[in-house]
Amino acid sequence: MTGPVDWGLAERLALRLAGREPFADSYHASSLEPDFAELTALAEQLVEQTTGLRSLHGPARPRVADRPQWIRANIASFQRLLRPVLTKMDELGSGVGSLPRQATAKISGAQVGTMLGWMSGRVLGQYDLLVVDDESATEQDLVYYVGPNLLSLEKRFAFPPREFRLWIALHEVTHRAQFTGVPWLRSYFLGLVEDLVGAVDPDPRHLAASLRDTMRDGGRRALDDGGLLAVVASPEQRAALAKIGGLMSLLEGHGDVTMDRAGAGLIPSAERFHRVLRERRRAVSAPVKLLQRLTGISAKLAQYEQGEQFIAHIEAAAGDRAVDRCWTGPEMLPTLDEIRAPQRWLERLGLPTATV
Repeated sequence: MTGPVDWGLAERLALRLAGREPFADSYHASSLEPDFAELTALAEQLVEQTTGLRSLHGPARPRVADRPQWIRANIASFQRLLRPVLTKMDELGSGVGSLPRQATAKISGAQVGTMLGWMSGRVLGQYDLLVVDDESATEQDLVYYVGPNLLSLEKRFAFPPREFRLWIALHEVTHRAQFTGVPWLRSYFLGLVEDLVGAVDPDPRHLAASLRDTMRDGGRRALDDGGLLAVVASPEQRAALAKIGGLMSLLEGHGDVTMDRAGAGLIPSAERFHRVLRERRRAVSAPVKLLQRLTGISAKLAQYEQGEQFIAHIEAAAGDRAVDRCWTGPEMLPTLDEIRAPQRWLERLGLPTATV
């Protein structure tokens, strides 16, 4: 029986689109694993000294992956994450509109494969925190480094490898410290994701009606906030998306700020790394920009800048450790609207709102 998503097609297409990086088989690749074993441990120490956050799950486990390995790891994560809605779709047992079940599965597989194939050539590091289950617990709570992409940037821009690798490790290890050093954060985030996924109505008639209603009510803003998922989301799901968007903007901004502060004095090239990666994010073709918008990647990229701006504003108003208030409980987290207007978060918490 064909499932709601043709995962085999998704994998084959993603692998085809991923391509190969010429440096992947060069002698430079042999330094990646020993470097990241050392630098990930160093990054954990520096992040703890800078933020006070320390993982409650023991030392981080780095894994240097190639593009196919990264693709397969993310397909496995998607399958775990989407299990509730895929079960609903499977029980529904029909296609979309007049399309048969097999066709809709292939369309879904092609969408997932296209997104992962494109991303596999861009992503540098990733912390995988998704739901731990008995079958794959050893494959989770990993800090991934996509070796071919790192080597490509190092050679293209003449980055000092050890500096660049420590800089990337600091960002990813900060994310692990956030999710495993703040006792309630991981379960809170996964609860939001479960609420979002669990509330999906896979009936194509309802999806079409939601799409029509949203486009009448200003779908462009929803598309910018979260891609097609935000466009067809119910009011309850949009509320969850807003919470997730606010949280992820905070975490990405905090990750960027921490990687610079924790690496101060050790990474003289940090500003150049930032500049090159900002330009890389923006230098894409019009079709790719459309893909990013539809899939929600544009919203993800915006989280870095919005989060950094939020932290800069609240620190200027309330002190260098103002962000620590966010780790005390879910009610202290900024909403997406508060990320965009930091004074609202400061006012809600009764903190000074005037910046110097």
